[in-house]
Amino acid sequence: MNIADVAYLPEQPAHDPEIEHINAEAFGPGRFARAAYRIREGGPHERALSFVAIPENAVIASVRMTRVAAGEGTALLLGPLAVRPAYKNLGIGRRLVRIAVEAAGKAGAAAVLLVGDAPYYGPLGFGKIPRGQLSMPRPVDLGRILVVELKPGAAAALKGMVDHEDRIKAAFSLLPVHGEKVARRAG
Repeated sequence: MNIADVAYLPEQPAHDPEIEHINAEAFGPGRFARAAYRIREGGPHERALSFVAIPENAVIASVRMTRVAAGEGTALLLGPLAVRPAYKNLGIGRRLVRIAVEAAGKAGAAAVLLVGDAPYYGPLGFGKIPRGQLSMPRPVDLGRILVVELKPGAAAALKGMVDHEDRIKAAFSLLPVHGEKVARRAG
């Protein structure tokens, strides 16, 4: 395979089975216990900002983006990023990250957040979030929470528990507005 023959394309529903296989291969069954997976359970990922790498007719790598919020801030959670073993160390994963971050910026996202290794993601513009600024719904090494700001001040607005934006909106829709009476469901 020639690396120049790899096409980087927006993810389509037809790619889902191959992406699931790649993620299972890369992360195994333990992926379901990870903090980022718990967040992703809260709603759909942003297919238009998620990408695949295809050299011929098969997906060999993918990256997904999911809308998240924490405190007053919003961001896109990058991941999972997975590359089939035979195609690792060719720059495919890094290229997918660059494409996804660029697409996020064009879409108006404030920041891109991830849980990952600083030596890998640092050269792609990601830096550490100050320890204790964010928490995750499951245990995670807080030193591995990284962010790249796409709008100035976006990282500082991210505070507290990170969760899927849809889950947060749903929770807030259940809260009464100041002075409003809450209707209770019978049951």
